[in-house]
Amino acid sequence: MPLPRPAFRVIRPGFPNNLPLLNVFAGLKMTLFPMAIITLFWKDQIGLSLADILLLQAIFSLSTLLMEFPSGYLSDRLGYRFALNLACLFGITGWTTYTLAGSFTGVLAAEIQLGISYAFISGSDSALLYETLRHQGREEDYTKHDGRMTAWAQAGEAAGAIGAGALYAWFPLLPFLLQIAVWISALAVCRNLKDVPWTPRQTTSHLREAWGIAHKAFVQSAGLRYSIVLAALLGLASFYPVWLIQPYMQSLNVPLAWFGPIWAAANLCVSFGSLISHRIQYHLGTRGTTVLLLVLIVAGYSGLAFSQVVWGFVFYFLLTIMRGIQGPLLRLALQKQSERHERASILSLKSLVFRLGFVITGPLVGILADRAGLSFCFLVLLIVQSLIIAFAIRPFLKNTESVWEI
Repeated sequence: MPLPRPAFRVIRPGFPNNLPLLNVFAGLKMTLFPMAIITLFWKDQIGLSLADILLLQAIFSLSTLLMEFPSGYLSDRLGYRFALNLACLFGITGWTTYTLAGSFTGVLAAEIQLGISYAFISGSDSALLYETLRHQGREEDYTKHDGRMTAWAQAGEAAGAIGAGALYAWFPLLPFLLQIAVWISALAVCRNLKDVPWTPRQTTSHLREAWGIAHKAFVQSAGLRYSIVLAALLGLASFYPVWLIQPYMQSLNVPLAWFGPIWAAANLCVSFGSLISHRIQYHLGTRGTTVLLLVLIVAGYSGLAFSQVVWGFVFYFLLTIMRGIQGPLLRLALQKQSERHERASILSLKSLVFRLGFVITGPLVGILADRAGLSFCFLVLLIVQSLIIAFAIRPFLKNTESVWEI
């Protein structure tokens, strides 16, 4: 059903700089100069196979997974600003390590540091956004502002991708050197954020409290459980192609000079989807929005599986639009079912399930792509994911119906 619009809201001023600073940070954290050429770098400079690449990303996800819930819990206890500053420091050291890497081991060391960095970001920026809006009496604006943050993030990634191919062709390490400067800038931004005041909870056992939050998310609250599951499944549906689209384009003889602009266009599609997410939910309702997400997945994977023309990569854009639409919707569902002392922890648990799913399935997808080809791999992903997500939508809608009335 469509989100209700309150007739009257008391808007309180407070922490006005947080919203624009969070937007700038979102743009910087995703201004990833190496991303548009990273698969080529791994293959051509380091000598990795697709199976190696998916294994590497599985280990990246594992390092993020192991830190995901602890980082969210620390963020809830020590402050969201603290977590974001720490994430920036790990980002700086991780990309510095990349400039020194010359083997799988070196790349792995860099990826582990970057995994820890993104674990501390996961949930902290979104939770700080929600708490800032809640302090101002504007919780119902969360989806709109979350969409704007996502739009800034994807615009940042698009900006970093536009000239990535040319930078890589000129000097393969140049995108990585620029990335270090980006994270230094992100650290400067995060130092100017302000945490919304809160009263720390008194607890005799942090382990017991952390376990209680996990128990609520996975056992006690069906709404949280199915929100987390659906968010993870939709995240995986948009994540596999991130690592497969570059070799897919390479197999179709897409010119290298196109890689940066195509990557930029894909991220602008995510940005577009995130900006219209709250409008789609208002007009179609939560049920209609989830059906639209499933349709985009089916259409995107079908195109990638069956098209063998140079412009076949455009079907990837459908999956990036889906990614943009689903993010604000599912994060709002989690935020509405969470309290201040557990908000970042629950958002981190969502990321943990997503990362665990990729750790288990990512290497298998890489092996399938290497042995059976990318077209067959996309076909298998189409069938399996469409069926699983279709079955996951119903319990999500059933158990979160009251959430959209809050």
